[in-house]
Amino acid sequence: MAADRRQGVALLAQRGCDVVVADDAFQHRRMGRDVDVVLVDAACPWGNGRYFPAGLLREGVEGLARSHAVVLTKADQVLPEVLEDLERCLKSIVPAERIFRSRLAFGGWFRARDGGWEPDGPDFSGGVLAFSAIGSPESFRRLLERQGVRLRGERIFRDHHPYSPEDVMALERLARTLEVRSLVCTEKDVYNLPLSPGGSPFCPDDKRGDLSVWFPRVRTVLDDPGRFWKTLGQGLVPRMVVASNGFGEDAMGSLLADKLRRRFPGGRVEAFSLVGRGQAYAERKIPVLSPPAETPSGGVVKYSWGDFWRDLRSGLLGQVRGQLRAWGDYRGRARTVLCVGDVYLLLHTLWGQGQAPLLVATAKSELLGGHWHLERLVLRHRCRMVWTRDGATAEELRRHGVPAAFCGNPIMDLAEEDIQKIPLSGDNIRGPGGKGAPPRVLLLPGSRGRAYDDLALLLDAAVKIWERQAVSFLLVLAPTLERGRFAEAALRRGWRLEGETLLGPSGLRVRVTADPVARGAKGAQVVLGLGGTANQVCAGLGVPVVSVLEKGKLVQKKLLGEAEVLVPPEADALAQEVDALLRDEARRCAMGRAGARALGGGGALDAVVSHVASVLGWEGRCAVAERLNAFLASWGPETPGASGGGWGVPEGPAGTVPGDAKEMKI
Repeated sequence: MAADRRQGVALLAQRGCDVVVADDAFQHRRMGRDVDVVLVDAACPWGNGRYFPAGLLREGVEGLARSHAVVLTKADQVLPEVLEDLERCLKSIVPAERIFRSRLAFGGWFRARDGGWEPDGPDFSGGVLAFSAIGSPESFRRLLERQGVRLRGERIFRDHHPYSPEDVMALERLARTLEVRSLVCTEKDVYNLPLSPGGSPFCPDDKRGDLSVWFPRVRTVLDDPGRFWKTLGQGLVPRMVVASNGFGEDAMGSLLADKLRRRFPGGRVEAFSLVGRGQAYAERKIPVLSPPAETPSGGVVKYSWGDFWRDLRSGLLGQVRGQLRAWGDYRGRARTVLCVGDVYLLLHTLWGQGQAPLLVATAKSELLGGHWHLERLVLRHRCRMVWTRDGATAEELRRHGVPAAFCGNPIMDLAEEDIQKIPLSGDNIRGPGGKGAPPRVLLLPGSRGRAYDDLALLLDAAVKIWERQAVSFLLVLAPTLERGRFAEAALRRGWRLEGETLLGPSGLRVRVTADPVARGAKGAQVVLGLGGTANQVCAGLGVPVVSVLEKGKLVQKKLLGEAEVLVPPEADALAQEVDALLRDEARRCAMGRAGARALGGGGALDAVVSHVASVLGWEGRCAVAERLNAFLASWGPETPGASGGGWGVPEGPAGTVPGDAKEMKI
């Protein structure tokens, strides 16, 4: 027992518990649960239909939608047509396969004797005095009547009433007045009776031997225990959602989801993408829960009111409503939600599915002014952990009470493990007229919808660079771009796509690849990039970046510093800058070193996975789910617990339980 349930669960975990079963915790949102089993009293399902304190309900009946199983208790105490009406009501909220019936089964009488309780056979021929302090005394009364017990009197206390010695003596006097020799209570009442000086339950004075106290042992029996345990086993399979709000964030989020899936093969990892269709997740075969959300701006509206207005006209608000509905359908299903993006994404996720997420903060940095006061307030109270892109940002957040850590730049995690940083010497650089292959320029049109229009600028610049010197070009086609539209955009500028090559004027050829940006950057001397995250990855790998002078890139310039040079969005200006860099090895090396310093190394996503495994206990959750489901599967076609009692917990031969189940500490 604990006044603060979250602290109680933490204490049990420290003591080695694998599973915690918490009573009356369906509305305890801050105490995370893996499975919610809701019991509905078939004899009195909704009380008077009013909310507490005017009634029994703590929330609307529609809240049952987030439960994993709904069990109708005392189904045998109501008429069949009443039970069918109740189930019909529930099926409008909860899928039929998650609704179960149960009944109370009598398991014998226990009598107070020598300070304890022992099974015995009673003689109730003279009637009994019943007393109880439970939520449904009518159910207790019906149970006694079904056992043929004649009630001479009944004393009802409020639910959870702690009996005092005075209460016990008053019951004794009432029994003698009614001339009965037996008092009957529920097993729950036994634990609320006062203790004697020796520590045993205090019962009415029996010095004359004419009074005895009894309780009926009652167990709950499920009508379909096999289906229930299968549902429970499925519910215990841990589910995690990685949410992101941008194409670069999708790339990082999909990598994180893949790392989680490989670390926890017994869990279920899914994705929720606020921008686009979640192609980065789909490529890694991560299920995407969110509806498609494509807008003219590609999700970037903070730099232009015009972009925001165009997104509104194209249905932005409807898309947000659709996303929140999708979250609502998932509410209560995920144990952990990880956000890769900004505070807007965190608030969107929090509003949609109700749980405090974890955040990999990719958008804000102290180099850009840091987080606003309101953002820090949200992170302090509604975020479980934040991983930042640099140490200064983590330090500033911690100073304001936010649980934050810097474990590497998540953007640099996009550089695959087999990609080494580009050497900052001139060993792999082939200038004009030098020996070996010509220098390579990497072209990055970006990943948003505007990339089809921006392609014209890049191709025009490539022609002008080619006119200045012999260069090889490699263009990385983002997974969010459609190859057909890309080919059409190139054709409008006089280029033709044949296989993996764009054929341009004067025999100019640009090789096209769908490989990751980090792989394309290997061996490149300069990046001519119009992307966001992709530009940063290349800068972090030590490749100088040339981009266009616009508001978004000016913000990025604060992060990249000397690693990036911005010029007017004109083909001549871009070509001139790239040509100058290709001829200046010392400058390229200086820009490469600046980029490596600015971006640092990766490691953030691995730190997130380690946190999820140890602090959030995902390794333990996966182990519990695996052991329980293996235990249930070992019974084959036989329905677990079909011949047993209680909730249908399966037992082995001669009442034994398989070792894996015994080892689970509850």
